[in-house]
Amino acid sequence: METVWLSLSGVPYFLLYFTLAAILLLCFARIYSWVTPHHEFDLIRANNSAAAIAFGGALIGFSIPLASAITHSMSLLDCAIWGGVALVVQVLTFFVVKLTLKQLPARIQQGELAAGIFSAACSIAVGMLNSASMSY
Repeated sequence: METVWLSLSGVPYFLLYFTLAAILLLCFARIYSWVTPHHEFDLIRANNSAAAIAFGGALIGFSIPLASAITHSMSLLDCAIWGGVALVVQVLTFFVVKLTLKQLPARIQQGELAAGIFSAACSIAVGMLNSASMSY
């Protein structure tokens, strides 16, 4: 029974880190949808697969380094700082991909799956590199 109580003693820390992660994820989703010229949520509601794939890839690409920040952080503040770094890197990734693939937002708005998949793949790849770089 002592083992159970010992295990449950970690629940408050779980709740703190999970709440921080959820807040950072919501902030990322809001900021990302604000800086992109297309309206992700409207396009997704309209059944635009390219927008859903691109936005989903960005969420995954942000969540991967955020998970690393949670795993490697020494405190909630440390986690929040590295979560902020991950957020900035992932938003910058959109702008780099936009420069690489001409008319990316328009192509996503038109539902071009190739553009959405390429954007998602770049977001996830950068997220993985971002995560690996956080293993301090």
